[in-house]
Amino acid sequence: MNTIYSLFQSIVTENKEKTAIIENDRTMTFDELSNLVDLIAGSFPKEVTSVGIVMSHRAEMIAAILAVLKCGARYVPAEPSFPTGRIHYMMKEAKVDFILTEMSFSDKLKGFEIRLTDCEICGLETPASKRTAVLNPELPAYVLYTSGTTGRPKGTCVTNHNVCHYIRAFANEFKPTADDIMLQYSVCSFDIFVEEVFASLLNGAALAIPSSEDKEDIKSLMKFVERHNVTMLSGFPYLLAEMNHLTCIPKCLRLLISGGDVLRGVYVDHLLEQTKVYNTYGPSETTVCASYYCCNNGTVLEDGTYPIGKPVMGAKIQILDTNGNEVEIGETGEICIYGDGVSNGYIGEHKEENKAFKQTSKVGKIYHSGDLGYFLPSGNIAFLHRKDTQIMIYGKRVEVTEVESRLFKCRGVEQAVVKAFIDEDGLSYMIVPSMQDIKVSEIRKELSENLTSFMIPEFIVKMRKIPLNSNGKPDTEKLPVVMKAGGL
Repeated sequence: MNTIYSLFQSIVTENKEKTAIIENDRTMTFDELSNLVDLIAGSFPKEVTSVGIVMSHRAEMIAAILAVLKCGARYVPAEPSFPTGRIHYMMKEAKVDFILTEMSFSDKLKGFEIRLTDCEICGLETPASKRTAVLNPELPAYVLYTSGTTGRPKGTCVTNHNVCHYIRAFANEFKPTADDIMLQYSVCSFDIFVEEVFASLLNGAALAIPSSEDKEDIKSLMKFVERHNVTMLSGFPYLLAEMNHLTCIPKCLRLLISGGDVLRGVYVDHLLEQTKVYNTYGPSETTVCASYYCCNNGTVLEDGTYPIGKPVMGAKIQILDTNGNEVEIGETGEICIYGDGVSNGYIGEHKEENKAFKQTSKVGKIYHSGDLGYFLPSGNIAFLHRKDTQIMIYGKRVEVTEVESRLFKCRGVEQAVVKAFIDEDGLSYMIVPSMQDIKVSEIRKELSENLTSFMIPEFIVKMRKIPLNSNGKPDTEKLPVVMKAGGL
């Protein structure tokens, strides 16, 4: 049983009457969730390979994803709030057969075949046909899109085998039980969502999905957590930092997992007294997390951050120099990952970027992350920073070159350079120098048609001309520095 759906069915058989999904106004057992999956899958055409998911976060969304996987297809998720142009690009490149969505989002999906889960599918009483599950571990499970160096988003294709590996690795470290409840807080297009959904349900734990009102502020979210006895929470460091400022957190929480960006000691110093806190690391290309570090038993590094730990079960990590040789303990090199989590790479025309995946005779396929780090004497790994122009904004990957490429497509823009800086809290932000007689509001509006909000530079600086170096390229050292205070 090495497919997501086969693991799900095994859990359903053992836990039919146990609660699987918790919302404010309803609960759903594993058996009821399985029936809903059958209902949705039974409405699909006979041949299906790729399905878009543009839905609200609720039980129907989880069932829709499992239905796609039951049919041996891959799902391609996009938040309904994403820019229309970005959603269209993703769905076209992924060649979706159709998009599962809701009536309220249908206007954003013109030109695609859509199936409405809030009426034409979930209004059915019985499946049109009982689908036989397709159980091939090597079939793609999903495509997650991140910022790309080519100026276009790139979609990472992850297999059923990859996800099943991570479910086992999660269970090995965190020991989830049928008494656990995981919070579903992340957006569907980030791999924290994969951890929240699959590492909970497929280990027999329940999934609690808050409403948009519950997510409005940290106090509302904690009330939801307490009301539904949530025991596990996975999120960006900034979410944990907000929790860290509270007098106390709900006593039901036994585990907090930080991922997606560097975790600083000051973000969790009060939380360590109240529950288990883990720092994790792992690019989407290696399926959620490649390493874990328990902060309660650890120490903060000189730069104020926590190590990213040791490889998860089924994964291996090497630190390599530019010639591909392993470096000594304490020496800086590129973090390279191999093992069961390494995905199929990027779909579409991303030949240059797919060179990060290399086939070797010794360890098989290895992913060169582009991240720099070093081994500590303890065997744990310290993360330093990227070796290219990629940065993290609110825990989400941003290629500065993609932002720059999109900026040049804006009307009236002749010269522009996007540069990333670090604020007082050590977080990245972007500025754009050299905007001539153009309204900032118009530029932001154009960018918002294809870039998500966190990808739009915070500051735009007007300059007469961009300073150039002797090679005729922008001299980034002579660009203005806009100071930004920390926000945490």
